[in-house]
Amino acid sequence: MTGLSDSFQRPINYLRISVTDRCNLRCLYCMPPQGITLLPRSEILRYEEIQAVAQTAAALGITKVRLTGGEPLVRSELPHLIRMLSEIEGIDDISLTTNGVLLRRYAASLKEAGLGRVNVSLDTLNRGRFQRITRHDKLGDVLDGIEAAREAGLEPVKLNMVVMRGMNDDEVLDFARLTIEQGWHVRFIETMPFGRGERLDFVPAAEIKERLLSLGPLEPSLPSHSNGPARYFRFSGAKGTIGFISPLSEHFCFNCNRLRLTVDGTLRPCLLSDEEVDLKGPLWKGASPQELSRLIQQAVAAKPERHRLREGVLPKGRAMCQLGG
Repeated sequence: MTGLSDSFQRPINYLRISVTDRCNLRCLYCMPPQGITLLPRSEILRYEEIQAVAQTAAALGITKVRLTGGEPLVRSELPHLIRMLSEIEGIDDISLTTNGVLLRRYAASLKEAGLGRVNVSLDTLNRGRFQRITRHDKLGDVLDGIEAAREAGLEPVKLNMVVMRGMNDDEVLDFARLTIEQGWHVRFIETMPFGRGERLDFVPAAEIKERLLSLGPLEPSLPSHSNGPARYFRFSGAKGTIGFISPLSEHFCFNCNRLRLTVDGTLRPCLLSDEEVDLKGPLWKGASPQELSRLIQQAVAAKPERHRLREGVLPKGRAMCQLGG
């Protein structure tokens, strides 16, 4: 293992893998009500192909893998993929981002297969509002899934709340209290003008933090797994933490350490850029590990210094559910 770094001397050790573009919810900021045009299943990478990419990436220095979607748990036999990835030398951290609807069903088998932890997308604790945001009445399933994940040992379970002005921003204190009362780990995320859903007004992280001060001062906190863009804090005496992910007001590009493998086999060096390197074509033609290694290094070399959201430059090619966020 040699270690990867980009043109700006940022170490690259984290691979996010979108395993499906299907989803069992229709969140306002991600998809239109009718969904998107789905890829034919024949165009989606097989587990063996994902394993081949991850194995080559690990040989270059990738140590962390996160599975995303769409909703990754709607893809059949996901624990089998996790087991395949857990056997790769050099991969020491496998995690999952999910909407939690199916988590109760799969938590134990995911843990047994080698999954370390989960992030659950949860934007509200109100049943009616959940139905409005996701277009499905599944809040109870998500809450049950969170508890099942904790019981299975998939910890820390982190909750991702996309904060939308006039939609759910009145609940930030409710979520913050859960870090004190129940030891939850909550991350507040600014809405990005991205995807093919509704355009919703974002709330800056600084404003959210200011609101939280009514519960007491926030102390800086080190994350248990430091591989993402969040800045972490906690209230005095709280077992849980609060994170802020602020792509708009305070971009996190200066320490970006990740690549994204899309559901149809392209390697994307930046979530917020349309630059991609095709891996599926070479894989289908029997590419050697050496050729895959060269293509991965090509993607790393193409990482931009930062995104350009503030200048109004938005990625156009894909919906968020095809990239994995």
